[in-house]
Amino acid sequence: MFDQNSFREFAMRYTAAWCSQDAASVASFFGPDGSLAINDGAASAGRVEITAAAQNFMTALPDLRVVMDDLAIEDGSQAKYHWTLTGTNSGPGGTGNSVRISGFEEWEIGADGRIARSLGHFDAAEYARQLHGGA
Repeated sequence: MFDQNSFREFAMRYTAAWCSQDAASVASFFGPDGSLAINDGAASAGRVEITAAAQNFMTALPDLRVVMDDLAIEDGSQAKYHWTLTGTNSGPGGTGNSVRISGFEEWEIGADGRIARSLGHFDAAEYARQLHGGA
């Protein structure tokens, strides 16, 4: 479905969406019935739930920045998107601590050229530690 250049361009735009503080723009990269599961948790299904999941990170880290570290393309419809997230937990009830965490998403691209399923992975215990103790 995607060639290497198309996948890379898609991933760069996805990265920019995460940095935009517009959670709906992140969700727009998913198909209408797409899903995002984080660390084997319950999947956020559909753009409304994906928007809410992205907004949780954006609210906690108002200066959230995501950098694409790597993109491992498995075939024309699957890839692993590796990222590093940084930000300061200065949202409502925040600790004021900085966080820096790396992880990856396993993407399955649907026939519409959008993410049909994303399985996200990062060290949740380390993220929680940094929220309370700083990076």
